[in-house]
Amino acid sequence: MTDSQIPQEKFLIYVNDILSAGYVPDLFAKDELDGIMGKIRSEAKSSGCEDTPNALFQFFVDKVRKNLHMGLCFSPVGEGFRKRARSFPGLINSTSIDWFHEWPEDALIGVANRFLKSIEWPNEEIPDLIASHMAFVHMSIGQANEEFLS
Repeated sequence: MTDSQIPQEKFLIYVNDILSAGYVPDLFAKDELDGIMGKIRSEAKSSGCEDTPNALFQFFVDKVRKNLHMGLCFSPVGEGFRKRARSFPGLINSTSIDWFHEWPEDALIGVANRFLKSIEWPNEEIPDLIASHMAFVHMSIGQANEEFLS
C-alpha cells in the first residue's frame, strides 16, 4: 500500500493498532470473537495455552502477529510523512524501514549545505568541507552495507 492509497488519515489508526498491538480494538463482535476462540481452542491447548478467554485471545493475537505481513510505501519527502510518523508511532517503531534508492552525492551535499548555512563559520570553506565529509560518510555506509550483505 502506498501513501497515496490512504483514503483518510483515520485509516492509519487501524494500521497503527495492528502494527503496535497486533489487533484492532472492537474489530470483532462478541459472537464473532466467541467463534474464533472456539476454532483455535484445540490448537491453543495443544500449544500449552490455558483455556481462558484472555489466554485464548492472546494466542490468537500472537498467531496473527506472526503470520500477518504488510508492505507500506511512504515517500519521505515533505511534511506528510513527518506528521504521520508523529501521529502514528507504530509506522516507525514496529516496522523495518527499507530505503529503496541511495541518494546521489550531490543531493547529500546540497542537503548538508542547506543546514550548515544557518551557522556562522570563521571560514567559508568549512561548511563545504563538512558537507562533503557528511556525504562521504553517508555513502560509505551504503558501501559497508553491501560488503556486509555479501
